[in-house]
Amino acid sequence: MKLLENKLVLITGASKGIGKGIAIKCAEQGANIAFTYLSSPDKAKEVENELNAMGIKAKGYQSDASDFDAAQKLAEDVMAEFGQIDALVNNAGITKDGLLMRMTEQDWDDVLRINLKSIFNMTKAVQRTMLKQRKGSIINLSSVVGVNGNAGQSNYSASKAGIIGFTKSIAKELGSRNIRSNAIAPGFIATEMTDKLDQEVVAGWVKNIPLKRAGTPDDVADVVVFLASDMSSYVSGQTIHVCGGMLT
Repeated sequence: MKLLENKLVLITGASKGIGKGIAIKCAEQGANIAFTYLSSPDKAKEVENELNAMGIKAKGYQSDASDFDAAQKLAEDVMAEFGQIDALVNNAGITKDGLLMRMTEQDWDDVLRINLKSIFNMTKAVQRTMLKQRKGSIINLSSVVGVNGNAGQSNYSASKAGIIGFTKSIAKELGSRNIRSNAIAPGFIATEMTDKLDQEVVAGWVKNIPLKRAGTPDDVADVVVFLASDMSSYVSGQTIHVCGGMLT
């Protein structure tokens, strides 16, 4: 039996990058997949078709996780379609990097709204279902910069640090109902976005990683599968670093 068979995994921001990698890995382990995208409906349809071709049921929803009402409607729509929500993966996020002296209020507000408020919105939206089920796994994508900070990313670092505090609090609130809450803190992960960076700069970053390579979406997705599965039934309130030893 596959690790996630008969489970429904809801993933925000899964039309590309780490989110897409998570969706594929979960589907490989037998999960049905509901995922969100904000733009690019054609790309989202491609992902939906790819997942359905794997023999599971998948559906993409155009929805903004940072909008409270939209998050509530999404949870209702997923329940109407699938009848259950076993794991929530809060993956959607953005960056608007810049030194504090140049950072605008809009840059700050956008990153905090999309990265942090969306996790409140989505967790609130699925909470009632998981409480009724008396089980559930909430998995929040933080970052190593939420632990260590990073110059030029005060907004992003603050949002990712906030995710860790939220994760621990929810683990304490909902643990008695067999609902687990954990965070994953990826390090440098190679995606379509990082492919556009100067390769000499990338090589410099990789040199400082003990495992001497960038991470992949699969590296993050494997930990998501573990946390969504019953193999992690006694793991809650934790932040798992997926960083090749960067923070060691």
